[in-house]
Amino acid sequence: MSDASSLNDLSLLGRSEHRLPASPDEARLETFPNRNPGRHYTIHLSQPDFASLCPVTGQPDAAHIEILYIPGDRCVETKSLKFYLASFRNHALFNEAIVNRILDDLVTACAPLQALVRGRFAARGGIQLTCEARHPHVDQLLQWPQSLSRPS
Repeated sequence: MSDASSLNDLSLLGRSEHRLPASPDEARLETFPNRNPGRHYTIHLSQPDFASLCPVTGQPDAAHIEILYIPGDRCVETKSLKFYLASFRNHALFNEAIVNRILDDLVTACAPLQALVRGRFAARGGIQLTCEARHPHVDQLLQWPQSLSRPS
C-alpha cells in the first residue's frame, strides 16, 4: 500500500477544519498504518494545555496530558488527537475518569501493544492530582523515561 493511499481515510489531516467536536463522544481518533510494525518503538505525545470541567462545580480544570505508546499495526494521527483532546474542554468529568477514557479510546482506535496515559492536573484546594492508566493491565512494562518522569 502506498503512503498516499493509506492516508485516504484521514478526514482532518491536510484540511482546513476549524470546527472542534462538542464532546469526546463526537470526536474521532483517526489512525494510519504503522510503517514499522515489526519494531517496538515508542511514541510520546504531550498536550500541556488540556482543559475540561469539574463535574461538581462546573469550574474549569487544567492538565498536562501525556501519552506514551508502542504502536501495533496502527498509529494515531496527531491532528485528530488534538481535536479529540480539545473536545473535553466543555465536558464535565472527574480527572481519573478523563485519563481512563483517553486510554480506553486510544486502545479502541489503534490497539497499541502497550500504552500509558498520564494526566497532571492543576492544583485545586491546594492538592495537585496526577493519574496514570496503562494498557495492558500488568506491571513493569512501559515506563516513562527519566527525562519525562519529572513533574513540570
